[in-house]
Amino acid sequence: MPKYEATRRVAHTPDQMFALVADVEKYPQFLPLCESLTVRSRKERDGRTILVADMSIGYKAIRETFTTQVLLKPDERVIEVKYIDGPFKYLTNIWSFEPASDGCFVRFFIDYEFKSRILAAVMGTMFDRAFRMFAEAFEKRADAIYGVSG
Repeated sequence: MPKYEATRRVAHTPDQMFALVADVEKYPQFLPLCESLTVRSRKERDGRTILVADMSIGYKAIRETFTTQVLLKPDERVIEVKYIDGPFKYLTNIWSFEPASDGCFVRFFIDYEFKSRILAAVMGTMFDRAFRMFAEAFEKRADAIYGVSG
């Protein structure tokens, strides 16, 4: 069952990075493998937002779409993603953003398993590579939006 965890220090505030990761509709513009993302619903309650979103991913001739529930907790600077439907047996993804001098620590955790062994064989290696590129993709996006401190 593939898992990937990374902590990256970036030169942006926790609130800036939270906002960037929470803006899921923009993912197709910069995130590896992400071809489209549609938010089906958005509910706000007690300072938190719950999104249900469909993400389409692609690699070479393979296209898959899956649905997740995204819980945005701005007061805790945490984003939790829970799997609803698609090609996985399960998928859990957690982002957290902790203050650091001159920026913040971005923590990214994902744990998943494909339903199909064939799909796992074909997509697994590319998924692993993509997750390793995610943190860098978000950091580059933050630099583009918020500027690079020098």
